[in-house]
Amino acid sequence: MLRRTILFASCAIPLLGGGAGALAYAAGDHDDLITRALAARLPKTPLTAIDCAKIAGLCEVQAGSNLFYTDRAGRFLMIGRVYDMETRQDLTAARLLEISPETLVGGAAKPMTAAQDDPSLSSPGPQRPAGPINKVSLANLPASGAISWGSGSRAVTVFSDFRCGYCGELHKALAGMRVKVLERPISLLGTRSISDAVICSDDQADAAARAYRQEPLGQVKKCDTSGLDANEEFARQHGFGGTPVIVRDDGAVVHGFRPRAFLEAWLREAQ
Repeated sequence: MLRRTILFASCAIPLLGGGAGALAYAAGDHDDLITRALAARLPKTPLTAIDCAKIAGLCEVQAGSNLFYTDRAGRFLMIGRVYDMETRQDLTAARLLEISPETLVGGAAKPMTAAQDDPSLSSPGPQRPAGPINKVSLANLPASGAISWGSGSRAVTVFSDFRCGYCGELHKALAGMRVKVLERPISLLGTRSISDAVICSDDQADAAARAYRQEPLGQVKKCDTSGLDANEEFARQHGFGGTPVIVRDDGAVVHGFRPRAFLEAWLREAQ
């Protein structure tokens, strides 16, 4: 029998082990196992709530204003949107709106139309922003934590993780645009060693591109990586529980991947 929910445009990633971390969560006793597993494997991710009852076979994990999914063992991390094919609704977008009504979610909360029986036909977002966007100031972040690449009169900062599939797709989209990119790696998926290697490379931009392609980075040098510490602290302070997070040069923020058409329109609207 066809399952009525589908995880669309997602990546399933085995969670790597790590040290224990503190977290705040709202879960019943039956979810203690997954809570402990996620706390150990994602020590730098501020988990807020875990719900294994809403969607059969999946546990919804809230990290601040962001969502991801895992199995009941807390082994596989699934990043993407869950669609209910009976009601033709984007369950992830609906939950994101519940968690943070002011957050731009690309209009995906609207039910799919009859012409969109295949969720893969649905658009990742609108062609232009459709609501208020939070703003942050990047003024106090050190330049040493940013990888600069691309060129153009417009600028955008991206908080990313080198093992995040959507971050890789965003990297490709931005590479085809006339825009200066300041990429600030944060380690949400246990990738700090990769970020260190990229930051310490002689050619950071090339190293970042190779990291997204999961190519070897060669001999790893040692250097000052305190800029990465600053990135991660900034992300924690501002509730960046997922990647990518895109920040325009006027401080406007969008959480999650957006296609090139959206980015072009959004960047033109910088104030």
